[in-house]
Amino acid sequence: MSRLSELLESGKFSVTAEINPPKGVGVEDILSKADTLLGSVDAINLTDQQGAVMGMSPIALASLLLQRNVEVILQVTCRDRNRIAIQGDLLGASALGVENILCMTGDPVGTGDHPDAKMVFDLDSIGLIGAASSLMRGKDMGNNSLQESPKFYIGAVVNPAASELADEIIRMEDKIEAGARFFQTQAIFDPTQLEEFMAIVRHTGVPILAGIIILKSGNMARNLNLRLPGVHVPDAIIDEMDNAGDKASKGIEIAGRIIRDVMGLCSGIHVMAIGWERRIPSVLKAAGVLSSERDSSS
Repeated sequence: MSRLSELLESGKFSVTAEINPPKGVGVEDILSKADTLLGSVDAINLTDQQGAVMGMSPIALASLLLQRNVEVILQVTCRDRNRIAIQGDLLGASALGVENILCMTGDPVGTGDHPDAKMVFDLDSIGLIGAASSLMRGKDMGNNSLQESPKFYIGAVVNPAASELADEIIRMEDKIEAGARFFQTQAIFDPTQLEEFMAIVRHTGVPILAGIIILKSGNMARNLNLRLPGVHVPDAIIDEMDNAGDKASKGIEIAGRIIRDVMGLCSGIHVMAIGWERRIPSVLKAAGVLSSERDSSS
């Protein structure tokens, strides 16, 4: 079992964060950020061409981080590869030591820096979860036997603020049936909304990590409302950011407050710092999550 699976399955409140692989081959800054997070987070997501913006393969970066004893979660999207390539990448990742994967459909290319690229979407996220589960059972999607099977702790995403929440919950249940064992949510700014969602899905019994975005400004919050489906930053929070003299400190304070409010509702948090990864320890301290035990493990 991966360390992340042991933590989540034991019921320990867990913290994950995410890092975008670089647009190029220079990895020094990414490795430095990961070192900063050691002892503060339990695992680091490596995004897979997030926002359809081309960057280094997350599999390569995962290998480098595993060599530094960093627990990684490999994001895998369906947009860019057919089922043959995806299964091959999953096997390769497993051979390199990757155990945690997060299965996602992927953003459309129109949002990224290669708008003329062709989208594949041979699989959707449920199909991808099923493919990973099949590989674990020793069979590929063509029902061909493997020489040796990978072992994955499979994650998926869910949006507690989806406009069609009933459909979102059905898809969540389908993902669990396909093999998902933990979930990360879209960014949460209204803890009451998460509380209502958790009351509906608690019967599933799967660990759920609440997504947390560190705000940098009021304009960033407004852009999230405009461009990120299922995310709503309340006007009161936007006003706080607009009126703050030190916007970085205010963003850290707000993120810490949201974390404190959701801690009793979910199995952990997933922090999306969007370039502010070095500020994550400060957010966790503001939330009271960065315990002496985590500090001493760094």
